[in-house]
Amino acid sequence: MTTATPPAAALPRDHRHRVPLRPAPWRRFAQTVRARVLARTGTSSATPGNRAGAPGLAEPVRRPAIQELYHHRRLSLVRLALLLVDDLPTAEDVVQDAFTALFRRHGGRLASLDDPEAYLRTSVVNGARSVLRRRRTVRAHVPHAEGHAPAPEEDVLLHEDHREVLAALRTLTRRQREVLVLRYWSYLTEAEIAATLGLSRGAVKSTASRALDALGRRLEGLR
Repeated sequence: MTTATPPAAALPRDHRHRVPLRPAPWRRFAQTVRARVLARTGTSSATPGNRAGAPGLAEPVRRPAIQELYHHRRLSLVRLALLLVDDLPTAEDVVQDAFTALFRRHGGRLASLDDPEAYLRTSVVNGARSVLRRRRTVRAHVPHAEGHAPAPEEDVLLHEDHREVLAALRTLTRRQREVLVLRYWSYLTEAEIAATLGLSRGAVKSTASRALDALGRRLEGLR
């Protein structure tokens, strides 16, 4: 650990005393994506998805300090990272690294940063990309090992339809997966996704469309 790592008073350390990732958020995400896929294929669905602009989108007027941001946003960012890297310990490390980088560059009060949450989302996505690049490099030189198995609470408590959606999500390209996760998990607008991923709004829209089409074909193939 370097001397630049923030003190415990500024940024609590993660000692792996995890808050269980309860299935409700995964269920909502899977419901929303599945509903959009079915809507595109003209299939009715009895499970309504969340509309864009779901709860929790309102930005506080008062800019939070890093400790408050950590306590209120860490778990949702871990879930975001988990959808990108499929590995809970790695997802936690990605988020911890994002908060550490935020503290090092902008201090504890974040006075010089207009949108700390957007900064963290971009850091988490970039961290997840780095993880996936390292994995590809390792797999090119090391025999393939058995992949990460989701914890029971991530899978067993989900409805079969929701498990199929999450499994199908893992078959998408990295960019398609990122766009759908940011859209239907983080509820970002096309403009916000474009800013997070460094894409144009047109690229975000076309990528989302191709991703939903690919999911539709994948889910249809499971029937």
